Amino acid sequence: MESIMLPVDKKRVADLIAGLAKFGKTDAGITRLAYTSTDKAAQLWLLKQIEYLNLEVREDVLGNLFLRRPGLDPAVPPVACGSHLDTVIHGGAYDGMCGVVGALEALHMLTDETLRRSIEVIVFRAEESSRFGFATMGSKLITGKERPEKFADAGRKDDITFKEAVKEWGGNLEDYQKALLQPGAYKCFAEMHIEQGKVLEETKHQIGIVHNIAAPTRFKLHIKGMADHSGATPMGFRKDALVSAAKMILAVETAAIREKEHGTVGTVGIVEVDPGSINVVPGGVTLWVDVRGVEPESIQRTLKEIRQAAQGTARTDGITIEEEMLTSDSPVALDAAMAAQSEEICREQNKSFLHMNSGAGHDAMHMPGICPTTMLFIPCKGGISHNPAEFAENEDICAGIEVMAEILKREAQ
Repeated sequence: MESIMLPVDKKRVADLIAGLAKFGKTDAGITRLAYTSTDKAAQLWLLKQIEYLNLEVREDVLGNLFLRRPGLDPAVPPVACGSHLDTVIHGGAYDGMCGVVGALEALHMLTDETLRRSIEVIVFRAEESSRFGFATMGSKLITGKERPEKFADAGRKDDITFKEAVKEWGGNLEDYQKALLQPGAYKCFAEMHIEQGKVLEETKHQIGIVHNIAAPTRFKLHIKGMADHSGATPMGFRKDALVSAAKMILAVETAAIREKEHGTVGTVGIVEVDPGSINVVPGGVTLWVDVRGVEPESIQRTLKEIRQAAQGTARTDGITIEEEMLTSDSPVALDAAMAAQSEEICREQNKSFLHMNSGAGHDAMHMPGICPTTMLFIPCKGGISHNPAEFAENEDICAGIEVMAEILKREAQ
């Protein structure tokens, strides 16, 4: 049967992304944290804009949103796609949003197609870790990768807990089983995302076909010294936790640099100092550490070196360093057959493509436990992400949508 796919509407795509960007926008960037009123307002606005698609709308008890285009045979597993709407603090307008808008625009392009399977766009809740300290929470929970008990009490000290936030949203963590997806719930899953790196831009490729997603290992290092008067305590008598923390920050960097050929990276993103006073020698410091890569052996070598550095620093400085593991995910391989299909589609559409890995984590990394999964990258300017300067050309976004629409069409037929 000859294709009757509609063309991508570039203006609508640009308008939807610009419209979402208004929710949480300040001079410092966009802050739209998961489960906040700003997150809810953005979702309600988006649903209003796409009413013309006549999608079936439902939310699970965790707040994940499902938008379904019914197919001819509702008894067979649907095809799924999607991404997230929440941002980091002072983030940009494209991370996650391109995947949601792109999936919805792909459904518009398929309006006149007769498809056997339903297609479901998923808007995952709490992909970013900015509010609760854990990433990809919505997708981890519905795929059974994590239990709700792990996240229930998570939250910053000046904010409500994850469990309270879900309740405030209108969900219920205690009914978690109702949200759990079983293997085979979907025929497949596809996510489009900005690259968050500069490879596509520098090599001048339109599409990145992702094969592996790096996994974050996140932990805290609690460094305990002795709080003392900064004027009355001689240098030789101090147990300055911040000085020891500085050594550990450098140790994290050194360990990751040793593994850079394997694509492993290490970051200390948060430094909490107690008591945090200019006239007090810091008695305690907590470092939030993020190590990630696509090779499990390399990740383990990095962690081993950090732990050895912690033992040495504690011994030399006369302080204690305790590790609190937050999350330890494994790198994820995506579906090879779907990657081959994406290559075939790119060739047919005369789009340049590159096979690559993802250094960042995404909701797609949890879906292989449910169904075959693929991921597409589009270029972003300078590789900048999680930053107000984050930018993707509308032409590049729409090129990705054209590939996504064809993936969904083939899978749903």
